[in-house]
Amino acid sequence: MSLALFNQQLAFLQIYKAQSFLTEEAPLISMHVSKLVGKAERFRLHASVADALAGTNPRSAASPVLVLNFRQPDGVVRAAILSFENRSSGLALYYYVVPLSGVLGAPQWYITKKPSNVSFWVDQGILRMTLAGPNGELITYSGAMTQ
Repeated sequence: MSLALFNQQLAFLQIYKAQSFLTEEAPLISMHVSKLVGKAERFRLHASVADALAGTNPRSAASPVLVLNFRQPDGVVRAAILSFENRSSGLALYYYVVPLSGVLGAPQWYITKKPSNVSFWVDQGILRMTLAGPNGELITYSGAMTQ
């Protein structure tokens, strides 16, 4: 009897661990990204960080790179980049602040390393982000900029 209870407890813990992306990581990703997108004045999608920096090849199809433009209190427009890429330490959704010089350094931080894929796309003028979790979960967030 006690062995059956122990096995049941182990099975429950495995199920709980498999769901941790949905219950723990995804809400934090949503909070960070929605705050960033909500404060942006405009956005662009690109296939690569190099295209984003050069301002070339913008697209509306699913893309791993999102450029956000923010107007500062002094009127200067600054850019930030969200990029799902592998920077030698595995795939992650990175956040860059583009300096006024335009020369991009290392990312300021990463939002998450848990998803197996992140893509940004536009549907009828609405920005959407799809996360593919480590266990095949798919979550799509939709949002628009607020002024």
